[in-house]
Amino acid sequence: MTQSNYTVAKSVDCKGLACPMPVVRAKKEIRGLGNGDILEILATDPGSVKDIPAWANRVGHEFLETVDEDGLFRHYVKKSQKEEA
Repeated sequence: MTQSNYTVAKSVDCKGLACPMPVVRAKKEIRGLGNGDILEILATDPGSVKDIPAWANRVGHEFLETVDEDGLFRHYVKKSQKEEA
């Protein structure tokens, strides 16, 4: 298993969940984090590879990267001060 170089404040397990649930869970969990904290989203839905960065960019968070570990996608998003209304 590959480890990222990020200091993850919270990890949310979305394995086995299909669109739009990884985004829904990420949105809920990132609200509880502080500015600059990093959220790790674990997903198996291939659609999350496009959905998570699109959501993060749309609402103003910084999408860092996705690491693909044989079908387990580890998405990293850094919370910004700006949040969607």
